[in-house]
Amino acid sequence: MKAFRPLFFSSLIVFAANVALADIPASYYSSLTGKKDGELKTATCNLIRNFQKVSSYNALPSYFAKTDVYPGSSRWWDMYSDILLYAPSFSGLNREHSFPKSWWGGSTTVSAYVDLNHLYPSEARANQAKSNYPLGTVATPTFDNGITTVGYPVNGQGGGARLVFEPADEYKGDFARTYFYMVTCYQDLTWKYTYMVSQNLYPTLNQWSVNLLMKWHHDDPVSQKEMDRNEAVYKIQNNRNPFIDMPELADYLWGDKKGEPFKPGSITIPDTGAPELYAPVTNMTVDFGQVAEGKSVTSKVLVKGKYLKGTVDCQIYRDDADMFKAATASIPASLVCSEDGYWLNVVYTPTSLGQHTSRLLLSGDFGSIGVELRGECLAVPVLTACTATAPSDVMADRYTANWEAPAGEVIDYFVVTRTTYAGSKVNTEELLAEDTWLEILGFEDSDREAYSVQSVRLGYRSPMSNVIFIDHTGINGVTVEEPLVIQTFPGAIRFICSRPQTGCRIYNVSGMLVDTIDYVEQNTDHELPTGVYFITTDTHPTPVKVYVR
Repeated sequence: MKAFRPLFFSSLIVFAANVALADIPASYYSSLTGKKDGELKTATCNLIRNFQKVSSYNALPSYFAKTDVYPGSSRWWDMYSDILLYAPSFSGLNREHSFPKSWWGGSTTVSAYVDLNHLYPSEARANQAKSNYPLGTVATPTFDNGITTVGYPVNGQGGGARLVFEPADEYKGDFARTYFYMVTCYQDLTWKYTYMVSQNLYPTLNQWSVNLLMKWHHDDPVSQKEMDRNEAVYKIQNNRNPFIDMPELADYLWGDKKGEPFKPGSITIPDTGAPELYAPVTNMTVDFGQVAEGKSVTSKVLVKGKYLKGTVDCQIYRDDADMFKAATASIPASLVCSEDGYWLNVVYTPTSLGQHTSRLLLSGDFGSIGVELRGECLAVPVLTACTATAPSDVMADRYTANWEAPAGEVIDYFVVTRTTYAGSKVNTEELLAEDTWLEILGFEDSDREAYSVQSVRLGYRSPMSNVIFIDHTGINGVTVEEPLVIQTFPGAIRFICSRPQTGCRIYNVSGMLVDTIDYVEQNTDHELPTGVYFITTDTHPTPVKVYVR
């Protein structure tokens, strides 16, 4: 990263050869030496893929406060915009997956969804403009705020995407090393979008991507900002970005040292054979986040080491120790020293409102390591329904869903239920959003779509909003008055309706009434034998024809 904000860090640029790595355990990278190409990449993957997950997606801003704030300031360090925004308020910012989550299908159960090594705070409009476009060099811009540029790519770039995202010069190396980490840590994911990646363990990156990212990697070397963030993430997640610690690793995997056995040049990798526990990190904090009264939350603490004997003993003590419980009092050294380490379940069960703390002590022949435990108990939230509104920015392949949130309610995030209709196929999926809008991709794959919204607070959901329908006719975003759509499944039907409806009647093809339901609402399921049916309700007298297989 090159000098950009003289006030904060013009004197802090430090090149890779001078990286200070005092916090890296002695044997952390020792397994990489001597390996090459795909074997080297897989060894790196095995080293970094198991890490301490953050407490929850909605808690990410509290972690960003440790990783993405300017030194000596409360200003958010946003690599997407130059707008002045300050912690602890996260207003105007998004939790941005710099490596787009849609590329792996958007699953929230994949570790990448909460991996701080590629999650950054981003100003909302810049994030929306960036969308899920690949990195690239912009020839003709469609959006430019001075830091983020989006537009049509130069020839040979984009991987088939309509547009690309180009960060400012001072952040190009940061994003390149982030992408190196992602395609290594998650090399075995199945990619839904292959703009920059291929379905293989090595090299994973497409050739045009290699050319671009290696250029950015060399033109914009590792800076103090990246090193500081790497250390902060390590103390939260127990894993590191090796391309920041050892920039030459990228050359061995994708550059001019391909085919050569890896020999680190920027750091020394001793391996003394002494007992060592390198996860969790000394004095790290396991934050259980905010928990509703009456709920319990489990966090998995990674315990991993090398050359240990006997057991690793576990003890919770101090302060509110009665509200935290470890799943076991001791862990066999053989499990701790395994390739994946051992995941220790720690449960937070608050018995009173307020903030609670305690401490987990791990001890053995390596010595001892202390871990702070923290959680906060709040009252169960009361949520009211959002109001879905007409979509905007409608194009052939995408549109932006919109809604209004109830005034005055504290909301962690929103869940958008998207239903697509393509011929006889009906599919429903849930998407997460942080603002009162969400760009929906893949519109070209459906004939018609519908969306509705719920707000979420402390794991509780609001009632479902009304439903918005949108099609390709040019008349978009019209809310049908008391609409009724029926999905069919083997032996069952599901009601999709903007508001609850009464007096549901189900007729067979002979006009005989075969069943009645007094009350139906969004996502009500009802079993029916195979056959053709006509369905009406009090507010939707026009029959809806369905075929149940």
